[in-house]
Amino acid sequence: MTSPATFRDQTNWSNGYYELAIEVGSCDDARIQAVLSALWSAADVHGCFGRTDREPEEQDAVPCTVGSLAEFGHLHGQVRLPTGQLVVCGCVAIRGGDESSDWLDLYVPVGALDKAGLAYGDGQPFFRLDVIDEWLAAVGTETFKSASFSLGVIGFEVSGCTDASTLAGQLPRTRDIGYLLPQGDALRYGAANT
Repeated sequence: MTSPATFRDQTNWSNGYYELAIEVGSCDDARIQAVLSALWSAADVHGCFGRTDREPEEQDAVPCTVGSLAEFGHLHGQVRLPTGQLVVCGCVAIRGGDESSDWLDLYVPVGALDKAGLAYGDGQPFFRLDVIDEWLAAVGTETFKSASFSLGVIGFEVSGCTDASTLAGQLPRTRDIGYLLPQGDALRYGAANT
């Protein structure tokens, strides 16, 4: 079995994404760049690459920028999970255009999580990894210290499942996913509780 940190093994990139999706709060390149830089640093991502068909040592690094996201679609790297395992990870921007705000998603593919031996679900009604939820919440909280944002959501493919205006500053009482909701200058974490 190959390592969950191997780029070239496409099974590492399979079966969807477990993510921290951040609603940036505007469609401004400078804002999304600030969040991207803070997010990459907070997660301590190793490297920044445009391709997954070559190992990091077989390709040149690309700048961790909005321009690279536009050019490659996704940025890729490796991140150390709280369990100590190094796995592949990525980031994608979902640009909202004039009508809504941009989203920036940091994700670990489920294929890599499987190879890292992380069990998900654990009999819960929704796909969930509590240890990864807590880690992504900490990453989001650290990101917010350097680059504020409107909302963060944590879970399996959660980007765009709600938005800050829908929540109107209130955490849902029952939560299938995790929420990072700004309250003044602080960020409140509401863990999934269903």
